[in-house]
Amino acid sequence: MILFLNLKRETERYASEIKEAVSQVIDSGWYIRGKANEFFEKSFSSYCDTRFCVGVGNGLDALRLILMGYMELGKIRVGDEIILPANSFIATALAVTQCGLIPVLADCDIHSYNIDPVSVKEKITDKTKAIVAVHLFGQVAAMDELKLLARKHNLLLIEDAAQAHGAVYKGCKAGNIGDAAAFSFYPVKNLGSLGDAGAVTTNNKELARIIASISNYGSDEKYAHKYKGLNTRLDELQAAILSVRLKHLDEDNRRRREIAKFYLNNIKNNSFILPEVKDWESHVFHLFVIRCKERAKLQQYLAYNSIQTQIHYPHAIHKQQAYSELKYLSLPVSELLQNEVLSIPLYPSLTNEELYKIVATLNKYGVV
Repeated sequence: MILFLNLKRETERYASEIKEAVSQVIDSGWYIRGKANEFFEKSFSSYCDTRFCVGVGNGLDALRLILMGYMELGKIRVGDEIILPANSFIATALAVTQCGLIPVLADCDIHSYNIDPVSVKEKITDKTKAIVAVHLFGQVAAMDELKLLARKHNLLLIEDAAQAHGAVYKGCKAGNIGDAAAFSFYPVKNLGSLGDAGAVTTNNKELARIIASISNYGSDEKYAHKYKGLNTRLDELQAAILSVRLKHLDEDNRRRREIAKFYLNNIKNNSFILPEVKDWESHVFHLFVIRCKERAKLQQYLAYNSIQTQIHYPHAIHKQQAYSELKYLSLPVSELLQNEVLSIPLYPSLTNEELYKIVATLNKYGVV
């Protein structure tokens, strides 16, 4: 079986470095907000070309903390509207509603699968305060168009960069294109930890300070709590692991692009639609997603041929029970994608033999 993602094999590539880094943390006797966390925050902010990085517990909290920070700054208030794509992992919406804000779902572009600026424009009202641009599947959203809308309507532009570590958009790294960015380092990500972890990047000094405080029980000083905070901190072990993985991120992303090009150049079958890539630098291929009208049949066929696949995502946000109040919405592109998308294996440790088998199997699909 070719696994959709072989995490064990992925981790084994850097196992000795990771074990050494973890041993240093254990030997230090300091496990929360110590030198490993400080080193990673500096390294990742430098990598993203931002002034600040705050390590936090996970990607959901990273996005939630950005919104909470802007609420403390008076930029957003309870009941304000936040525009986000319907075709995203539910965490994007959860962060909004958990802050007492109103999620307004925009449709997606049929070519990139990212949030559609035309749909965003239609959704803006007097209550809109921010746009959350999800860089879906590793491809940066149409940030130029979104920036124009944000400037015109005095909106914040927040990046959900959980799937776009290392992507570059017109010379700017993901994480340094909008006002602030949320990252997840969940193990399956391009830059993955060995547990839950996340970070916020920004060039706003006061926002970074507030987020660091809120993530630490709302405290800058022990037993003095300025904000009604959370406990969501990047622990030393994960920080140390991430610093190891960060050294290899660009090379891993280069291999991801190489595999994606191999797929695009060699998969020849009119039964499905392959991803469109306009700018290779802006795409780090967290996922390689094809579309097929007979998705269930294709997935079953691939499984029969020992190729594991996944569906990202089978339900748009307004089709989730958790957001049943939005089920009346008509978002045709998002609804089309939820019924057709299928993710095939793409990760750096895939062998050429495995890639040849995947391509050959896909090319034989539907052939009598």
